[in-house]
Amino acid sequence: MFFVYIIESEINKRYYIGQTGNLEERIERHNKGCNLSTKAFIPWNLKWWKEFDTRSEAIKTERILKGLKKRESIEKYLIMNNFRGVAQPG
Repeated sequence: MFFVYIIESEINKRYYIGQTGNLEERIERHNKGCNLSTKAFIPWNLKWWKEFDTRSEAIKTERILKGLKKRESIEKYLIMNNFRGVAQPG
């Protein structure tokens, strides 16, 4: 299985979109500062994810999401395409 995921920075509420074969390990690496583009905004929380059978499907979806620049457009796409989300407190 492969995953497309969106994490959100606790510092500035910025989204980061990625894809991986091991979701837990990848998020842990983001929070350890192993990725230059996310290091400055630690800590990160998983917000949305979806499983795919192949890496090519995951990459295709990741590219679509990265092409959507507005947060509202991204969230609309996620809901319409059955991504799973983490429930928000309150």
